[in-house]
Amino acid sequence: MGYSKTFRHVAALAAIGIGAIAFAPAQGQGTTGSIFGHGPAGGTVTARSETGASRHGTINDSGRYRLSNVPMGTYTVTLEKDEKTLDTRKNIGITVGRGAQVDFACENDECEAKGG
Repeated sequence: MGYSKTFRHVAALAAIGIGAIAFAPAQGQGTTGSIFGHGPAGGTVTARSETGASRHGTINDSGRYRLSNVPMGTYTVTLEKDEKTLDTRKNIGITVGRGAQVDFACENDECEAKGG
């Protein structure tokens, strides 16, 4: 009888430990947000925080972009195209699990790439 009770106790503790390990990665992922929006196709968007963290990406042919896994903080978001800074937005706040939409103007309100 003592062996069976001890075995169940050890099995229960092991299950609790495995459960705690399974939830640990989910908690670690909960410290970022995203920046997304539209702008001229082919442009580069860079987000830089006051602490030096940065993310960058290219605006796709549909005129959309998304910067994922952006750490919490306040960012300056810059649009560049053909090695020229076209626009800058300051004080963009990123909070956990939320996205901030930052749109940039497009020539003649057309952000998509021209086919041809």
